[in-house]
Amino acid sequence: MSDLIEIRWHARAGQGAITASKLLAETALLKGKYIQAMPEYGPERTGAPLKAYTRISDVPIDVHNNIVKPTIVVVLDDTLLPVVDVLEGLDENGILLINTTKSIDQIRDELGVAPTIKIAVVDAKHIALDTIKRDMPNTPTVGALVQVAKMVTVEALKENLIIDFGKKFTQDVVDANLASVDRAAQEVVSQ
Repeated sequence: MSDLIEIRWHARAGQGAITASKLLAETALLKGKYIQAMPEYGPERTGAPLKAYTRISDVPIDVHNNIVKPTIVVVLDDTLLPVVDVLEGLDENGILLINTTKSIDQIRDELGVAPTIKIAVVDAKHIALDTIKRDMPNTPTVGALVQVAKMVTVEALKENLIIDFGKKFTQDVVDANLASVDRAAQEVVSQ
């Protein structure tokens, strides 16, 4: 892992991007990394586009602003692709992860993604519907992200999920989210 990984999350309000950003950051913290997780709010209404940010580093983080040159961009809702420039500032060797049923080639063609950028796709919506029984793509998307980007392990994510979600939800909800992480880690496709 390089000294600093910067992740920008794109989602619609209510899809759990802020929770996902914090879950990933807290997992990295438990593994001895330095972290930041912060939302960028606009008008607060369900369905409105929003951004969240996560920084993970092996050394203390000295910057405290929004991420403008992300290493990784995560998109929790592919309906944002025509209305938000998700590639803005993405590192030329970065990773683009999208919750979608589209193929990598379709995404690359539609967005004009440079060949040096790694694209990963996962159908987190249907994984969530199957496991969590709700259209809440955040947890499976984080599972796919850690599988592709390797900043923490899937097992570390699941350990933290048990701790974090265990404080707020029933064991059935925790188990469903654990299953969503496993499925997404297995089903994510990248190149």
